[in-house]
Amino acid sequence: MANRHLARTIAMQTLFLWDFHGKKDIDLGDSLKQMFDNFAPSFDDQGFSKNIIKGVTENLSEIDKNITKYATEWPLDQITVVDRNILRIGVYELKMNDDIPAKVAINEAIEIGKAFGGEASGKFINGVLGAIYKDIQSSEGFVEEKREETKKEDNK
Repeated sequence: MANRHLARTIAMQTLFLWDFHGKKDIDLGDSLKQMFDNFAPSFDDQGFSKNIIKGVTENLSEIDKNITKYATEWPLDQITVVDRNILRIGVYELKMNDDIPAKVAINEAIEIGKAFGGEASGKFINGVLGAIYKDIQSSEGFVEEKREETKKEDNK
């Protein structure tokens, strides 16, 4: 298992535990350490997982708004805890972490969903993140069109 895939998996498990317990009474740092001790004791770079967890928790409201907007048939509290936290990581990487290519963020989320979620998790996660990606592409295209129009105006 590649290092970043393992780090995402550990981050998802830590966020799952935190979310399962109502996002309280859980020390994320201790939980992350326990996850690494139990599932990847020789893993030497825990910083990637820490950054994911920090990014998700600090942007939770914005991330959850995106999930709610794009998973229109599913209220947030009715999405399984596993799928919800995989989506949180995916949305964070897709929209808020410029270091991760969009297609990598989506693919990783789908793969983790297939491994840890239910039978339809991969398709569900792909649908939600794919819709977000499509809107990102549309808005970037719109911005690029406006830039081109501005350049043409400036050259007149």
